[in-house]
Amino acid sequence: MYNISYVPKAVHYDYVRLNWSKPSCANCEAKGEYCRLKINGTNDETECVDIPKQPGDGSSNKKAIIAGVTVAVVVVFTVLLVLSVVFISKKRKKEQQKKFEKFLEDYKALRSIRFSYADIRKITYQFKEKLGQGGYGTVYKGKISDDTLVAVKVLSNFKGNGEEFINEVGTIGRIHHINVVRLVGFCADGYRRALVYEFLPNDSLQKFISSGKQLIRWEMLEQIAIGIAKGLDYLHQGCNQRILHFDIKPHNILLDQNFSPKVADFGLAKLCSKEQSIVFVTAARGTIGYISPEMFSRNYGNVSYKSDVYSFGMLLLDMIGGRKNFHAGADDSSQIYYPEWVYNQLEKGETFSIQIAEEKNSKIFKKLAIVGLWCIQWYPADRPSMKAVIQMLEGENLPIMPPNPFASSKVGKTDGSFSTWEGDSISEAIEGNC
Repeated sequence: MYNISYVPKAVHYDYVRLNWSKPSCANCEAKGEYCRLKINGTNDETECVDIPKQPGDGSSNKKAIIAGVTVAVVVVFTVLLVLSVVFISKKRKKEQQKKFEKFLEDYKALRSIRFSYADIRKITYQFKEKLGQGGYGTVYKGKISDDTLVAVKVLSNFKGNGEEFINEVGTIGRIHHINVVRLVGFCADGYRRALVYEFLPNDSLQKFISSGKQLIRWEMLEQIAIGIAKGLDYLHQGCNQRILHFDIKPHNILLDQNFSPKVADFGLAKLCSKEQSIVFVTAARGTIGYISPEMFSRNYGNVSYKSDVYSFGMLLLDMIGGRKNFHAGADDSSQIYYPEWVYNQLEKGETFSIQIAEEKNSKIFKKLAIVGLWCIQWYPADRPSMKAVIQMLEGENLPIMPPNPFASSKVGKTDGSFSTWEGDSISEAIEGNC
């Protein structure tokens, strides 16, 4: 017991007395526990209790905190990622729109008409008559105010259509050739896009060569081949800039009322200067079966206007028989490459499975086949230009047979180029034998 008292000289205060007993906590402390008076106990009874854990000391608490922090970080990162994607997407769309508006501003001086979407609906009679459908949109028949029939391609898949639309308008709108389809006008109303072409009543070349019947006379087929070649030669050499089509195939060759061919669909086209011999492309362009080897591997050479020449060669081979209608007459015909079979037949002088009654027609058949084989040489340097192709097609005599592009013994040069001729160039060899 302690006594506390303090009495000054002049003042007297009552003192305060404090009494407590000292509990026996030695056992609790020895066990690392706290000691306290026993609840509801009597006298000075004590009990030992666990030391209370401080917040965050336990492993479970730590795990909970770590999990919470991780979730928070993931949520914040996800939100930032989504916001970044939205921001970049909006920025890209704005840039594309600015680019498109600049293109339209520059395009004002050209001849094509710009239609509103309401005009397009009116021209097509509310999209009444459907002519066809492709990967980028649907084509409808229409009529403009002066009773001129048109074909209207409404672009439905806007994703990726910006470049295609600009390519189409920017290339066809600047040129005019009898063997290139004419662009009457276009629609750029908000995000709605449409292209208005001249209407060609005989549809595409595909319609006639895939039927399995000889629907076009051989003389007409020869003229169609020459017309396509002249159209491509104009694109390669006749314009201020060289235009590479990159998608020559029967579907993209349209026929007018006189069966005059017109090259169409410039969605994959690329412009370059005439002096530029090499074109940079990020991925293969075109349709499988018509794409040149160098599009897949630069080991065959660089991409250039010769890529169109290859596609034209495959087109000619389609015209003379069609791979869909090909029957080699062998048990393993499914394993025989159609162009290689054509080459072997010509080289051996054997009769083709396609029956041609007149000798004149047989000559046309062989001419188209030989020119086609010249065009599909594996290496671009071995293919003729379209000018040389026209000379072969218009020549009176059959062109000489090209080297076999399918021979397994061919080996490319170390610099990646390849030449099948020792001495004279391929153009000289072709032009000197037409």
